[in-house]
Amino acid sequence: MDATSPVGAVLLCRAEPDTVRPVAHLLRERMLLAPAGEDWSVLVPEGTPWRGRSAGPPAEGETAEPVDRVLGGWATALAVGSTWPVLALWWDGDRAGYTLAAGFRRPVGYVWLADGTPAGEDEAMRTFAERLGLDPVPDVQALEALTRPDPEADARARLRGLLAVLTRIGLDLPPGLDPGEPSGRLAAGAGLRPEAERIAWTGWRDAVRVELDAVESSRLGPWMRGPRARALAGAQLAAGLPMALWGAGRRRGGWVFAGALLMVHGALGLAYDRIRDEEPGEGTAGP
Repeated sequence: MDATSPVGAVLLCRAEPDTVRPVAHLLRERMLLAPAGEDWSVLVPEGTPWRGRSAGPPAEGETAEPVDRVLGGWATALAVGSTWPVLALWWDGDRAGYTLAAGFRRPVGYVWLADGTPAGEDEAMRTFAERLGLDPVPDVQALEALTRPDPEADARARLRGLLAVLTRIGLDLPPGLDPGEPSGRLAAGAGLRPEAERIAWTGWRDAVRVELDAVESSRLGPWMRGPRARALAGAQLAAGLPMALWGAGRRRGGWVFAGALLMVHGALGLAYDRIRDEEPGEGTAGP
């Protein structure tokens, strides 16, 4: 697809960019990440690993899939690896729609034809509202209006109506990311935002490091690395050894297993703390 193609898509994550960043790296795609309101982030693909339905069959050797399938897969992958929902918005020359993924639950989606004709199931909108915590009366009514015929509303207007409902729960999409714009224009608009940052796959080692950094900066951090983590690991080793010996002396396999498990956890905890301290560019974790 070239820059003038009507195909485009964005991923809306109900989490701050710092939370989204480590998971987004695992998609192994070049994307722009930016804040999109209170507790919302937007991911804008810089590439176009898809084809539009109106573009005809793929050329010889082409493996790209339709944009809705690609975005649905990305949304599901992000949601499974996180605790927050992910909303994929997509459009091409024939249709437009969304896919909402949340954890391991089955994704829900809705589709409109280019002229705005509804082509989805009404129940999808109610499930959509429930999973995002929308108001069951005014918000659901506004969403259900998008499932009824309206000769004045095309697919682009339908997506704008959907986004208008989401502003009530904090979504504030940055300027230049309007539904219906081609991929190239979306990426260019997102790149102009001073708070935008590029997400690029740099290999599994860096992706794991980014993930570990995110966990260490969370509430679990003190228990993974540093004085508290070392104290916990030492306590596990100290408790595990006598437990395993006691179980072995009385031929109680369950106690032996529990003691061995404690010792393994303790040893891994101490090893992890030391390895992270020795990584280039890392400071000490404290006394």
